Amino acid sequence: MAISFENALGVLPGTLQYRTQRAEVLASNIANVDTPGYRAKDLSFDHILGQQQAQLRLQQSDSRHIALPGTELEESVVERDVRQPSSDGNSVELGVEQAAFMRNNMEFQTSFTFLNMKMKGLQRAINGQ
Repeated sequence: MAISFENALGVLPGTLQYRTQRAEVLASNIANVDTPGYRAKDLSFDHILGQQQAQLRLQQSDSRHIALPGTELEESVVERDVRQPSSDGNSVELGVEQAAFMRNNMEFQTSFTFLNMKMKGLQRAINGQ
């Protein structure tokens, strides 16, 4: 019986990918904290979830079907709401960005721990333990 890693690992690989992409966007915000006119950005979880649900509904069942588009990061990046605008037009709030980055990091570590536990369970099953 063949093991399908997609079925065995569930949503964990996609979760790690989302957390990695979000860390890149948040790091960009922190790096541009002093750039005049820079607008703080974030990933739209709702947009990414909608894309994933659409792909599940529209699975390619025949090789003659048109291929489905992949998840585009650029489409999922949205401007963050400005809580306290600055005079130079920069909407990055360092404390907010740092807190979001740290929370994203904790959620990444949690997802990675779950993935690691899944992999160890699969390894035990393969070894017959």
